[in-house]
Amino acid sequence: MRKPRHNQGRPAHGITRGTGAAALLAAAGLLITAVPAQAATPPPAPPVEVVPGEDTATPALVEGLKEPVDAKAAPADAARGHLEARESRYRIAEPRRDLTPVRTLKRGADETVRLQQRHRGVPVLGGQYVVRMEKSGGERVVTGTSGKYFTGLTTGTEATVAEDVAVRRAVSATAARLGGSRLTEADAVREEGEKSQKARSLTGTARGLVVIPRGEGVLARHVTVRGTDPVTGEPVLEEVYVDARSGFPVLRYSGIKSVTGASRAATRPERAGAAPAAAAADEPAVSAAKGSGLRLDGGKVDLELTLDGATGRYGMTDRARMADTTKNTLGTWDASSHDVGDVAGRWPSGIRVFESATAEFGKAATDAGAVDAHWAAGQVYDYFRKQHGRNGLDGRGSSVNSLVGVTLFGGSYVNAFWDGQKMVYGSGDEEFKPLAADLDVVGHEMTHGIVENTANLVYAGQSGALNEAVADYFGNAIDVTASGRSMDDPDAGLIGEDLCRTKGPRDCALRDLDDGATTSKNFLGVTFATDNGGVHLNSTVFSGALWDMRQDLGGELADRIVYKALSEYMTPLDGFTEGRNAVLAAARDLGATAKQRNVVKRSFSAHGIVPGWEDALGADSDRLLGKLNTSGTGVQAGGGWWTASQSNDDGSEPYSVYAGRADGSGHPKLISPNDGRFHVSPATDGKTVVWAAYGATSLDVLSRPLAGGPIKKLYTTTSDISGLRVENGVVVFESYGIFGDRHVGYLRPGDTRPTYADGGSFFLATALPSISQGRIAYAKLYPGETGYRLGVEVLDLGTGTKTLTGQLGEPQSLGQTGINSQHVFWLTDENLADTGQAGVRRADLDGRNVFDIAPEAKPRALHGVDLTVSEDAVTVTSQTPDTQWRNETLSKLWQLTTDGSRLDRVSCNRGEQLSPAAVSGRQVVWLDGTTGFTDLVTRTRPAGLCG
Repeated sequence: MRKPRHNQGRPAHGITRGTGAAALLAAAGLLITAVPAQAATPPPAPPVEVVPGEDTATPALVEGLKEPVDAKAAPADAARGHLEARESRYRIAEPRRDLTPVRTLKRGADETVRLQQRHRGVPVLGGQYVVRMEKSGGERVVTGTSGKYFTGLTTGTEATVAEDVAVRRAVSATAARLGGSRLTEADAVREEGEKSQKARSLTGTARGLVVIPRGEGVLARHVTVRGTDPVTGEPVLEEVYVDARSGFPVLRYSGIKSVTGASRAATRPERAGAAPAAAAADEPAVSAAKGSGLRLDGGKVDLELTLDGATGRYGMTDRARMADTTKNTLGTWDASSHDVGDVAGRWPSGIRVFESATAEFGKAATDAGAVDAHWAAGQVYDYFRKQHGRNGLDGRGSSVNSLVGVTLFGGSYVNAFWDGQKMVYGSGDEEFKPLAADLDVVGHEMTHGIVENTANLVYAGQSGALNEAVADYFGNAIDVTASGRSMDDPDAGLIGEDLCRTKGPRDCALRDLDDGATTSKNFLGVTFATDNGGVHLNSTVFSGALWDMRQDLGGELADRIVYKALSEYMTPLDGFTEGRNAVLAAARDLGATAKQRNVVKRSFSAHGIVPGWEDALGADSDRLLGKLNTSGTGVQAGGGWWTASQSNDDGSEPYSVYAGRADGSGHPKLISPNDGRFHVSPATDGKTVVWAAYGATSLDVLSRPLAGGPIKKLYTTTSDISGLRVENGVVVFESYGIFGDRHVGYLRPGDTRPTYADGGSFFLATALPSISQGRIAYAKLYPGETGYRLGVEVLDLGTGTKTLTGQLGEPQSLGQTGINSQHVFWLTDENLADTGQAGVRRADLDGRNVFDIAPEAKPRALHGVDLTVSEDAVTVTSQTPDTQWRNETLSKLWQLTTDGSRLDRVSCNRGEQLSPAAVSGRQVVWLDGTTGFTDLVTRTRPAGLCG
């Protein structure tokens, strides 16, 4: 679907390698190579195959075992006993202490035990090990193991950051990411002491301590942030991990698993009050019944219903499917009166299942998508139970609930998602039917629930793309089987093609599993702020391989292989190569012939999923600093120098500030101390470097001369700091308060406290500063005669004069400012009803001669989210909304001459391009994700239009 406007705020910089463990945790967990098969003795035992783990002594995969284990013990105890008895193989010293049972899957004689790693009693994010066993005739043998157990963890488990501090910083960081690249009226505070809209819209819940398996381990406080995006209105359910010793958010990703990475939404009307969260009321005495209804495609379908004996009404509660097991239900609920922000991650009050006076549901239920949703949920449930013996999403027959018809501020909402509790389907719009109107979309969302209850693939980076790929695979498999469509049909691989109201299937399909995507040509390195690290962008690389396999092997065998790989082999941090290994192992386990296994290998090879595939990624820029392994911090430049933050190779160390020459000569200098704090958001003017240092209770603004010398503490605060700039000893920054209040402050040499450009008034907001030749420019929100107004102001530090520039219209939001010796530039948006275009506006330093060097209304206008300025050029980060995630959708850098007469792409790199900083002339440095890592790169001149 179309992307949310403005990229939802300032990007969380830190483009990480696109693997599961490696991308998510900056740990080298992808390049797994199999060692030659070892023949067991004595024969005729089968050969044992061992795939070594990366950065751990525990194998990633062991196959071909037939090793006896205690048949009388509970499955989890037997599994841990096996690992304990073979410590020389697994290097898990105390599995009974360090591995706790997650769940056991039993299918006939097969038992699959999942075990969660704990380090000194604290759970390890993604640390999960699987033991597969067979039990029959009073005997039990282990047949194989797989997963990730991190043997190198040595970190302590005592937190120094208080829980409330971690929650506050998680919420603040989320708010800054969502709206920090824009100043809008939502930043206004109208009553003394009232929290701003940003703060009101987000809340944080502490979830306990977690060890992130980077290097020796990073102890973090896990915080779940919930609420509503203050700019777009989209639901927010974000998992944030705050370093437990410094308080810096080191990892964050969305908990909402949607069918598409972005939603198409109507113009935002005035929002109604949110419904309070509450559990659904108990139903009165009822009985199972049968009925029917029309799907949106006109087909009549049978429905399993409930008859309320007291009222005589029929409800969309299916009591028949689990009547022989748990007696739980499949329910389809009317959420048409609810905003999507009110239902994500919570159960809304006041909703009821769809009802009818007769057993035949009429047009209202059809038009809402309820008939499709209820029928399709039953089809998906039946598929997994009949084909794979799975009773419901959790495998234990729990209730399955679908919320249908949610809106965005009362308008259209084109998306669907699984939020960990239920399926949520948007209302659709003039072109898209309600999102439940396609069986593969319903299958996709319900499969997310199954993934969560099996491999629990972390929804970020490659593990998230794997999550999406498996959801797409089963959604598509169920759909093509039900429709009788041949896998050779050119449209057989489409997802969501039945949602179109007027267009052809390919014109509004969400994805095509048969799109031929490969790692070498199509994999895109992005930050977690973009599509959760590419979960939709890169999913068809893997799902395409699975789809090819299904086409060649047939649905019955291919589906069994993929389900077995998911439920018995994959673990939370698996990436593409681990996923490939899991599918191959599952095929062997199911008795696939050598020819069939070759089909599986060929399918993955055709999509480039082979060991070492990342090394084939290239770029057209010059690298200045590689593998930054950072998140939430950018790059700045000045005086022929750049400065940026970098962690170590595995991302386990707190970030340090480095600086180097923009021409690439010499070696980067370490600027910050190695004191355990996170040193981020650096800036330089070629003489001095300034930056922010996150500690357990506060944040310091520090400085150090490039030529060397002592580090000075300039200022200490409990607020977040961003937008740091420095010029001739004057330090400028934006302070982001705990209530969402924003103020531009500056420190002159010798100042112990900042001066705020807006006086620090609670009724004003200033943001997004820039500085040049003794003048500071910033965006300003201030009260007008009829409400709040937005403008750009220039402060002359020499005279103290403040000049508010003119405007060409009435801006609805303002973006980053930039200033040079002659002009001030900024991003402006005067039409919130478009798809996010922004104008690039220029004024003289006296505020006059205002004009757009890149108009918002011009065809092919930029969708600017960031800006940087030199004397000769203006470079804009532009992210184009689209109905699909692809290379053209990613943030790219465009450069204009200062009069707007020429527009070029800075680089033709196909990865994400972020945080540009002008050096001089037309040279820019930026963060680039093309290689799958966060690389600091440069070009001295634009690349052209990248034809």
